[in-house]
Amino acid sequence: MKWVFLVMAGAAALTAQTGNTIQYSKEGSLILPKDYREWVFLSSGINMTYGPNAGNAANPSFENVFVNPEAYRAFLKDGKWPDKTAMILEIRGSDSKVSINKDGRVQTNVTAIEAHVKDASRGGWTFYGFQNGAREGKPFPRTADCYSCHGQNGAVDSTFVQFYPTLIDIARAHGTFKGTAE
Repeated sequence: MKWVFLVMAGAAALTAQTGNTIQYSKEGSLILPKDYREWVFLSSGINMTYGPNAGNAANPSFENVFVNPEAYRAFLKDGKWPDKTAMILEIRGSDSKVSINKDGRVQTNVTAIEAHVKDASRGGWTFYGFQNGAREGKPFPRTADCYSCHGQNGAVDSTFVQFYPTLIDIARAHGTFKGTAE
């Protein structure tokens, strides 16, 4: 019995160490995983805009999306996001004429971080914003436009799989891709 506890404790420590678990503060804020950049990289967009607040064409932002490895592996098996899926959106500025680059854009400093987390114990998918480099993200109110936009336009389970080229065919093969998302 004692060795079972030690194995379980060791596994819990490993999970906590690798940051693959979702953790919340006592106040209900999402704690930003320290190693999210080591998670599975889904895609990077540039100047992605969805609403009336168009991006800055002169200095467009890059949007990098990472998902926790356990959720990614589950998605590969059945085309669905499991409970405890966490996606981190890291928004970075851009610049050109950096070093030897003459025309293209390169990513620069982080300007914002958001998360989209599926947690049944907290009502399902929730968006979180990390303001000014905060390590804890506050939940967006359920009235925020992101909820209705993702619900209407998300290709799979309110997520924008249509922008993650490595997952589109997987979702289609499992019949979870919403055709209206294209």
